Amino acid sequence: MDYPVNAGKIPVTALPGSSYFDSSDSFAMIRGGHVDIAIMGGLEVDEQGNLANWAVPGKPLLGVGGAMDLASGAKKLIITLTHADPDGTSKIVPHCTLPITAMVIGSMLTATPLSMLMQRFGRRAGFFFGAAGGATGAAIGAYGLSTGSFLIFCIGALISGIYMSANGFYRFAAVDTASVAFRPKAISWVMAGGLLSAVFGPQLVKLTADAMAVPFLGAYLTVIVLNLAGSFLFLALDIPKPVAPAAGEEGGRSRAELLRDPVIRVAMICAMVSYALMNLIMTSTPLAVVGCGFDKSNAADIVSAHVLAMFAPSFFTGHLVTRFGAPAIMGTGLAILAAAGAVALTGVALEQFFLALILLGLGWNVVFIGATALLTSAPTPREKGRIQGINDFVVFGGVTVASFSSGALMTCSGADAVQGWQAVNIAMLPFLTLAGGALIWLTMRPKAA
Repeated sequence: MDYPVNAGKIPVTALPGSSYFDSSDSFAMIRGGHVDIAIMGGLEVDEQGNLANWAVPGKPLLGVGGAMDLASGAKKLIITLTHADPDGTSKIVPHCTLPITAMVIGSMLTATPLSMLMQRFGRRAGFFFGAAGGATGAAIGAYGLSTGSFLIFCIGALISGIYMSANGFYRFAAVDTASVAFRPKAISWVMAGGLLSAVFGPQLVKLTADAMAVPFLGAYLTVIVLNLAGSFLFLALDIPKPVAPAAGEEGGRSRAELLRDPVIRVAMICAMVSYALMNLIMTSTPLAVVGCGFDKSNAADIVSAHVLAMFAPSFFTGHLVTRFGAPAIMGTGLAILAAAGAVALTGVALEQFFLALILLGLGWNVVFIGATALLTSAPTPREKGRIQGINDFVVFGGVTVASFSSGALMTCSGADAVQGWQAVNIAMLPFLTLAGGALIWLTMRPKAA
């Protein structure tokens, strides 16, 4: 090349007195850990220190340059950017959510079709399809990373939502062959499996994220392998296929009739509220913790304690549902969620963050398992494919809204992180009132003869 180019591959003119060197030398310095300070422009920064600085949607994509290497290789990184876009949207956000939100949307959109697929062809076919979606989404995401295409990366996240949706049906599959008394325990044990993923998942990312030249490419390739290898486990799944109704035989209630069932309506409301509020508070927590003067390691420890509280109680929640009934346990869980919000509103000391997030995880576990147990008690075997898909559509729809709302509440509700954190927790009140009111209505209504 007879002329120098900048990081965006645009030719530049070398003025007298300037100096430059070959890109291979620059990458050797960066990757060798010889750069003490790097100053970079940015389009978006989140509270975890993640940076988006090289691709603008709808604009020509000229190349990543050394941005990813500088961001991960420099000993100190200084980001320069305006605080907001021309339309007033903040560039300082809780997290870069677009790919993750795309995954949640993909899960929401595929929940109902996937449920009907399982109703017709069985759980095994649905879980195979989910694993294939996870592997395909990861492959597309890996291609997007390797080519520097954010659009392709987001498409991969959207398709990965198929796996996320199928994963949600594990808890329903657990009760297909279980006795009525054992169903809450079966759901609880499946949820307890999340504890293992919460422990080993982050460690696996640490091992694979930097295994290749493109950051996180190794992690996505690992996801492909895990989905393909995990598919073989479904061969051992022994759940009979649903029997299609004979000609002239009733096939059960319609979706509209199922949604008029009080038990189903209350179970769906409580599941949606618990999952959405958990997502709302959890995604706001790192920004609040760092904004209140603590460091990122404190935020990570708080979130880790929260995740432990989400899944560890699963070892006994099912037993409590069996003994005391789903409505009583769900009411207890809603009270714990309210206590989490109350603790968060008392102050922003480190111990208050810890206690609030532990209560949040515990409350979510109790309400969600109770709501799932209550939901499985209402439909007949021929109706479950209709209502389970609608349930997860509603639940993940609420999670999607919460994902978009957390950043807005934190950044637009006050002058500082304290006021934003208060706004997030106050926002819990109307939804807890909705779920609590629905549960009280269910328990007080006359029982059918």
